[in-house]
Amino acid sequence: MAKLGRIIGVDVGRKKVGLARTDLLRTSANPIGTFTPVDSHKEIERQITEEGPVIAVVVGWPLTPQDEHTHATELAGDYIRFIEGKFKDIPVYKMDERFTSRHAMQIMVESGVSKSKRHEKGRLDQAAAALILQQFLEAHPEI
Repeated sequence: MAKLGRIIGVDVGRKKVGLARTDLLRTSANPIGTFTPVDSHKEIERQITEEGPVIAVVVGWPLTPQDEHTHATELAGDYIRFIEGKFKDIPVYKMDERFTSRHAMQIMVESGVSKSKRHEKGRLDQAAAALILQQFLEAHPEI
């Protein structure tokens, strides 16, 4: 039987960080919310201590269509280093996040989310985090 535990997904931005998490069996990804970078660290800690067990964290890794780093790649790298330093027993994975915001917006449109709801502050960030996490689950069913 597979080990029970959640995976947390992170969509890092300079001002906002979207977070998502799986259920304990890791079958689906669901948005948690959108936070400032500092508050996102606190929320991850809360997820680990109160909602766990958490077996991994997945951070969106921003690249250009030509596989080059961007200014956001450096932000994501700093975020990963912070999480690795604070939670040494929890592995952190990178997941290519190219086009996830666009895809997340498309999913919200197709799901019938109203235009005003789609543009609520932070809604896209947490949807992108859930999409990054869902793509990770599909790419790595062994975890």
